[in-house]
Amino acid sequence: MDEEEALARLVALAGTGVAGTAGAFGAPDAALLRALVEEASELGARRALARLGLADEAARGDIGDLRQLLGAWRDAKTSAWKAVVDWAVRGALALLVVGLAVKMGLLGLLR
Repeated sequence: MDEEEALARLVALAGTGVAGTAGAFGAPDAALLRALVEEASELGARRALARLGLADEAARGDIGDLRQLLGAWRDAKTSAWKAVVDWAVRGALALLVVGLAVKMGLLGLLR
């Protein structure tokens, strides 16, 4: 019996109020409702994964590869920003040294 069939049977069982499954006012008991919700949740999750193309056995590996790729991208982005900041600080320090040399008149010593 597949999941859709199981869900259909649970819904039918909840609607009939079979003896032992109904509460005081003919409503389904908690165990039946819990089973109904669990089956519906499982079926919905499987449908969502199938729509995303993640229902096959290779999906776990694909997700692992994507996570690894995303981690590498984040590391590369962080390294690039660090390099940009490093070069900006070096450039600012070089300009500061050149400015001090000009201010102190040290350019005449180069001639």
